[in-house]
Amino acid sequence: MNKYEIMFIVKPNVEDDARNALVEQFKKVLEVNGGTIDNVDEWGLRDLAYEIQDFKKGYYVILNVTCPAENVKEFDRLSLINASMMRHLILRK
Repeated sequence: MNKYEIMFIVKPNVEDDARNALVEQFKKVLEVNGGTIDNVDEWGLRDLAYEIQDFKKGYYVILNVTCPAENVKEFDRLSLINASMMRHLILRK
């Protein structure tokens, strides 16, 4: 089990309910096989440093997790194919 910090940006046009469901879905992916979510920090809607897909703002979420590497690989795979996710970054602490 390793500790990770995961930051992802959700598109600003996603409604609150759908965004909350998306965050919960990705938290569940990280919690399988004994993984734990240590901290969830939602920064909210912020300006981007540069335009991404014609968006100037994005909804930032930071997760501190302890989980196996397989969970992080699955999170990465799902993040790449999810249409509501703009960017994500995974750092091992």
